[in-house]
Amino acid sequence: MADRQQWEYRMIEPSKGLTKREAINSEDKLNELGADGWRLIETVSYDQGGTKLFVLERRVDPDLDSDHDEGSS
Repeated sequence: MADRQQWEYRMIEPSKGLTKREAINSEDKLNELGADGWRLIETVSYDQGGTKLFVLERRVDPDLDSDHDEGSS
């Protein structure tokens, strides 16, 4: 039987009171995380509108320590 795929998850908050410039910064951050193997899988929104959280996931490489970039945000 093949090994089971493992995933790690991360949640980040977009800047509060988003202006157009801050929205671009959020896009840059998501692109940076994407380059590190993270992919956006869901957004959590307020009932009144606006994004509260971005939920990301990436595969865990069993040959690497999954905590290798914990402090980088």
